[in-house]
Amino acid sequence: MKSLRVCIVIPAFNEGKVIAEVVKDIKSQLKSKKYDADVVVVNDGSKDNTAQQARLGGAKVIDHILNSGAGAATATGLSYANQMGYDIAATMDADGQHSSKDIVRGIKEIQAQNADLLIGSRLIDTSAKEMSLLKRIGNWGLSFITMVLFGVYTSDSQSGMRIYSRKALEQLRWKTSGYEFCSEMIWRANQLKLTIGEYPITVIYTDYSKAKGQNNWNGVNILKSLVRRRLVEIFE
Repeated sequence: MKSLRVCIVIPAFNEGKVIAEVVKDIKSQLKSKKYDADVVVVNDGSKDNTAQQARLGGAKVIDHILNSGAGAATATGLSYANQMGYDIAATMDADGQHSSKDIVRGIKEIQAQNADLLIGSRLIDTSAKEMSLLKRIGNWGLSFITMVLFGVYTSDSQSGMRIYSRKALEQLRWKTSGYEFCSEMIWRANQLKLTIGEYPITVIYTDYSKAKGQNNWNGVNILKSLVRRRLVEIFE
């Protein structure tokens, strides 16, 4: 039987301190399941040694000359996965907060659910207890806004851990380049009538990942960008 071809896309900006270990960990998990898998780090204009450390960890690296934003870096990585003909792709954060075991579970789960876009939710079960109250409120608020603006609800609209079917790789595109792309992606998937699912994931908070995470003020900027994008398309 032909092995499932899997591409793990990791957008990264100034993650030289941890990216090598993140790559090694996910490669180890994928190898144990005997997937035909590659890890691709999109180095989004980093000023440190992110690219070198990613290669030391065993990743393929795509370099953005300038910092273009999480949405743009994710689009670059998934475009590569599409062009190279992978069966399934997945995205995960570069700061070590995601468990590579959850990626492996997600690869199985997207097939079990027959979904096109599978979102790893930190808010379905006990993992939410590890989040601060402010972060939970921020995530719930952006998920609610995503539903109001775009008519589709997910419990964790801002999660960076996502699994993509071949159909999603071929069809799914978005226009925003910053973190607001997380919500826009769900909107575009709904417009395309792609099947959207969720599954529970854990989250690993360290001092490093907490320092790298988004704050609720950035959530306000995300909200402004989403409202602007929705209004533009209403009046186009």
